[in-house]
Amino acid sequence: MITVSIKWQKELFKGVELDMTQPPYVFKCQLFDLTGVPPERQKIMVKGGLLKDDADWSTLGVKAGQKLMMMGTADEIVKSPEKGTVFVEDLPEEEQVIAVGHTAGLFNLGNTCYMNSTLQCLHSVPELKSALIKYSHSGRSNDVDQTSHMLTIATRDLFNELDKSVKAVAPMQFWMVLRKKYPQFGQLHNGVFMQQDAEECWAQLLYTLSQSLRSPGSSENLDDAVKALFGIELSSRVHCQESSEESSETESVYSLKCHISHEVNHLHEGLKHGLKSELEKASPALGRSAIFLKESCINALPRYLTVQFVRFFWKRESNQKAKILRKVGYPLVLDVYDFCSDDLRKKLESPRQILRNEEGKKFGLKVTEKSSVDKESDAQMADAEGSSNGGGEPSVAPMEEGEKETQMTGIYDLVAVLTHKGRSADSGHYVGWVKQENGKWIEYDDDNPKPRVEDDITKLSGGGDWHMAYIIMYKARVVSV
Repeated sequence: MITVSIKWQKELFKGVELDMTQPPYVFKCQLFDLTGVPPERQKIMVKGGLLKDDADWSTLGVKAGQKLMMMGTADEIVKSPEKGTVFVEDLPEEEQVIAVGHTAGLFNLGNTCYMNSTLQCLHSVPELKSALIKYSHSGRSNDVDQTSHMLTIATRDLFNELDKSVKAVAPMQFWMVLRKKYPQFGQLHNGVFMQQDAEECWAQLLYTLSQSLRSPGSSENLDDAVKALFGIELSSRVHCQESSEESSETESVYSLKCHISHEVNHLHEGLKHGLKSELEKASPALGRSAIFLKESCINALPRYLTVQFVRFFWKRESNQKAKILRKVGYPLVLDVYDFCSDDLRKKLESPRQILRNEEGKKFGLKVTEKSSVDKESDAQMADAEGSSNGGGEPSVAPMEEGEKETQMTGIYDLVAVLTHKGRSADSGHYVGWVKQENGKWIEYDDDNPKPRVEDDITKLSGGGDWHMAYIIMYKARVVSV
């Protein structure tokens, strides 16, 4: 630490401390306090020219007692506010949440990071919170058991508490009901609750909510808010090369699987592997068991697309779940068009063109106008979609009252990442990384939320012992029609 003199206009400031271990920008902030000249307006003369914010002091030859010349105009004196300063901690809690820019963390109740990270990711879905708010204490239908009803109420109340608090919340009631509904989450080892698999917690919670949030009296495939938000309809072709037997089937799942092998370096490659599988089953034509190849494609898209990285497998030698540490990259923007069925691709064409036009306008590009043939084709496709969706899965979430009708584009933006750090699913640590409505990312490490940037999120792809993506969630880009 040395002291220097600063000559600015008609004033001379003596004995100004200069810490040469700090960048020049810090020194400029000191001068701002002295002179009122903002750092970006300061022009300080040193050896070699003007002082840059990131210059290396050791190369500038500044010595103790040296006089430095500064030029620049000060800001106008700010008038004292008519109202006194209000500090964030003095605001009501609901307003504190808005001021801070993120909701509360969750206390770890003893190896419950798997549960906390799952809850923080699902809590980021506003449509799910809306569906939960509409679920009343007395709204249980006859086909929903009491513990499922209680778990739905506990989820609703916990989400509501998180929205209103900046202080960490203890999810005690939710945890008690979760263990009652699914006893495996209450396993003990030496008197301590064991770490559990976050993917299992995610899947069981969504299954429960899908049962309880279904409209009373509705059929299995209609008015199911959870299925509309997260359900992916897969159409599969199952065939045997030995006997040439072939069949088709459809199923609804809540996540796609990214299978990891030595050939997989990126999410797209892992998803391709995940949509193909081999089955051993009885072949009537051969009169014995045979290998069947199952090839699947997406036939209906959800508002929120979830992908699980299949990182854990059962290792017989150690008798536990082992972890695949391989690095698998994933994009901030995911296009699933290549994984869709031909029918769904046709439905996506028009919305994708609308989206391209909208994005082109932002950059001042000339948009592609639809021809009369295209418009007629769109009308026919809309009619076909209306008839085909009559008894099938909804491809978007149910609309709120007053909300415009939207169509899927097959393009998704990353909004949540659930990571695992460690070598086994039954140990280590889980964390949720969630994109806020303001576009900023927050790392929810139990009761300690921390702001992050996009670069931090893309570094969670694995390859070492650092946190790596286990479950990722994307939100659909839709267009209004």
